[in-house]
Amino acid sequence: MANRMTPTRVKAARILGVAADAVQLGLLPLFAAGWVSPLNDALDVAVAIAMVVLVGWHWAFLPAFVSELVPIWDLVPSWTAAVLIATRNAPTDVGPVVTTEEPPRVLDAHAAPRQLPK
Repeated sequence: MANRMTPTRVKAARILGVAADAVQLGLLPLFAAGWVSPLNDALDVAVAIAMVVLVGWHWAFLPAFVSELVPIWDLVPSWTAAVLIATRNAPTDVGPVVTTEEPPRVLDAHAAPRQLPK
């Protein structure tokens, strides 16, 4: 099954990566040590699965996942970095194409011929 990256999927994956890192940094006192720490690991597993579903497998997700399991390295926004690396060549919404060229002129057989400058 080929997973095609669309601009919507790329945007969702990037938002998910930033949100996951923000939650982990914001709830650091709870995630650092204690009974909530397994929830941090569950969050990492859920984010990893969601990233693969949204944009497909990329090697950048593996080091991000492993670094989230190391106690001090999980302070680095690794999901954000991984999703930006994985989607750096993804299609983006460019909007309507605007050109500054004039449209081609239609030759009129009844118009007076233009004279060249001397």
